[in-house]
Amino acid sequence: MFEERIKELRTSMGLNQIQFGRKLFVTKQCISNWENGNIQPSIDMLIKIAQTFSVSSDYLLGLSNECTLDVSGLSTEQIMHIRNVVNDLKSLISQKK
Repeated sequence: MFEERIKELRTSMGLNQIQFGRKLFVTKQCISNWENGNIQPSIDMLIKIAQTFSVSSDYLLGLSNECTLDVSGLSTEQIMHIRNVVNDLKSLISQKK
């Protein structure tokens, strides 16, 4: 599950493995190994990955299917703006069905 989620999140941010590795100060090979399930990140690195994507470690590990965003530090107005964007996207998706 971790392999799929990290790759999905990385590509959704428009990052290749090299760019993502630079954000975490690891090599492209390290990112590739995570995504291929060859190795697992350390607990400290798992925390950094979760923070980078603003998701929980439970989501990354497949213990939760809720992909929540960390909105700490944002104003109420900014959070409401994000909610409106999400609702607009959901409306677009339901209209296409």
